[in-house]
Amino acid sequence: MERSYASRSSGELATAASGSGRPVRVIPLRHPPGFGSISSSSPPWWRAAVGRARSMGPLEWAEAALPCVAWMRKYRWKEDLQADLAAGITVGVMLVPQAMSYAKLAGLHPIYGLYTGFIPLFVYAIFGSSRQLAVGPVALVSLLVSNVLGGIVNSSSELYTELAILLAFMVGILECLMGLLRLGWLIRFISHSVISGFTTASAIVIGLSQIKYFLGYSVTRSSKIIPLIESIIAGADQFSWPPFVMGSAFLLILLTMKNLGKSNKRLRFLRASGPLTAVVVGTIFVKIFHPPAISVVGEIPQGLPKFSIPRGFEHVMLLMPTAVLITGVAILESVGIAKALAAKNGYELDSNKELFGLGIANICGSLFSAYPATGSFSRSAVNHESGAKTGLSGIIMGIIIGGALMFMTPLFTDIPQVDYEEAIFLWGIDKKDFFLWAITFITTLVFGIEIGVLVGVGFSLAFVIHESANPHIAVLGRLPGTTVYRNTLQYPEAYTYNGIVVVRIDAPIYFANISYIKDRLREYELNLPNSNRGLDVGRVYFVILEMSPVTYIDSSAVQALKDLHQEYKARHIQIAIANPNRQVHLLLSRSGIIDLIGDGWCFVRVHDAVQVCLQHVQNSSSSALKLASQASGDSADSISTPKAEKQRLKQDGFFKNLWKAHDGNADSGGEVQPLLRQNLV
Repeated sequence: MERSYASRSSGELATAASGSGRPVRVIPLRHPPGFGSISSSSPPWWRAAVGRARSMGPLEWAEAALPCVAWMRKYRWKEDLQADLAAGITVGVMLVPQAMSYAKLAGLHPIYGLYTGFIPLFVYAIFGSSRQLAVGPVALVSLLVSNVLGGIVNSSSELYTELAILLAFMVGILECLMGLLRLGWLIRFISHSVISGFTTASAIVIGLSQIKYFLGYSVTRSSKIIPLIESIIAGADQFSWPPFVMGSAFLLILLTMKNLGKSNKRLRFLRASGPLTAVVVGTIFVKIFHPPAISVVGEIPQGLPKFSIPRGFEHVMLLMPTAVLITGVAILESVGIAKALAAKNGYELDSNKELFGLGIANICGSLFSAYPATGSFSRSAVNHESGAKTGLSGIIMGIIIGGALMFMTPLFTDIPQVDYEEAIFLWGIDKKDFFLWAITFITTLVFGIEIGVLVGVGFSLAFVIHESANPHIAVLGRLPGTTVYRNTLQYPEAYTYNGIVVVRIDAPIYFANISYIKDRLREYELNLPNSNRGLDVGRVYFVILEMSPVTYIDSSAVQALKDLHQEYKARHIQIAIANPNRQVHLLLSRSGIIDLIGDGWCFVRVHDAVQVCLQHVQNSSSSALKLASQASGDSADSISTPKAEKQRLKQDGFFKNLWKAHDGNADSGGEVQPLLRQNLV
């Protein structure tokens, strides 16, 4: 194979043919270290893991086992303690009424909501890696528990409660396994649009399922909107005014205090104290007036939960789909908000450690009568806004719940029971994301939470697969006055050269997308991109692949590139490769592709590749023009020679001289041909 500029030493300079004599250095692309060895240059994963383990000190081992050590050893008592106390008390006060209402939503006695907000908080503060995430009962998980268990057993039976506690144990096991198997990366495949559509639809379903406390009559328990609406309409003749008035008053208090807390930083505490204020006002009203139409919570056991092993293991297979679904919700809700809070507070969060911490919290919670717990969007946001610095704020929340269980449950006896903006934003930004939001939202409303989650995740994965199989490919041009090559669609002023196409593939090359890439390359050959520099040669003779974005290439892609080379060779098109990374270059070398296309056609820079290709085009075109001129001069009457015949002679002459010069360089010992004139380069 011939030698070109790239095969010469990096210190050798080629001088332009024009009078300016501008020197241009063409840097050779060297073989990566390890070329020629059979084994991979990188050690196996297990050996790397063992190496990391051996290099870890006692403190690093402690942090790996107990993430709380990371913030405990750097705790600033003067600066952090006050903030953690304020945040813990604020969210703890907010959690007390929320926990009881979420337990009712789950079809459980309110005491189990307090249990779920007690032990898991302490355990998560030790094993969880987020310093601001507030765990405990949440509305979405509560609705899932109610929806599934309600179809298995009556909510008033003891078995219903046992199965809810067993669900917490199963969810904990699944979360721990996901953390240990390092499956936290799965969250990357769930689009933000899916999460938004799912949570918006769930909020509507949750609101409708609780409207019975406003209307004063029973409503069908369901996670689908149609049965809920039918039940609400069917029972309209049982409407009662007292619950509606009290519920509306509660809602007004909550919304007013929430908006005041958001709009004024000094009144931020009102946002968290809104639920407690509504509970206190409602309780006082019921104790004074005893309205017969208002139902109350009833007696709540006093004292801390007792240790007990979950029961009902014979129903494990029946509960497994729900446990998997709740685990998925934990990934969506907890890990997502935890990573966002970690980024805002300037520390890194490991998704796998986060899942393991949530799993341990649920397992330990199930041993003390808790149903599944996970991170809460609303409480975590309040915790962050209240200035929480470490996991100590979660311990403060647990202490407050413990105090409520020990001393305040008699006071709870008379408690009365009571995102379109995102869609508009997505429509303006990306119609695909709006479609994901809409399909998840509608599916969740119509078919229920379980189907909504599956459909949303399914469409997210379908979009990921489609994007991966149809990667972005750009035709590059040279920015005026530079040696920088950029997408010609983004920079229309960038100029390209006749006979040369520079293509950048912005993705790994593997079996799923290689066919698409080959089709696009054939399109560039058939539909010649508009070029504005150099001699008009009428077709493509060089295809330069800019491979810096290509992070990986597999065996299927290697074979496809070999086939493409053979196709191009049959049509006398030369492939050049620019700037592959170390691993890609090593694989291309070992697979024989570098030998096929020639070492001289591998370059460090796109500009180097273009320089060499342009030199061949210029020299061969000049020879072709001479041949065409001689052919027309030998004719008795040059005017009688048809124009098409002249063009054919010109093209044939160019083609023959291009490859003659191509082969001549190989025989000449690599003599450097002069570069183009400066106005062409």
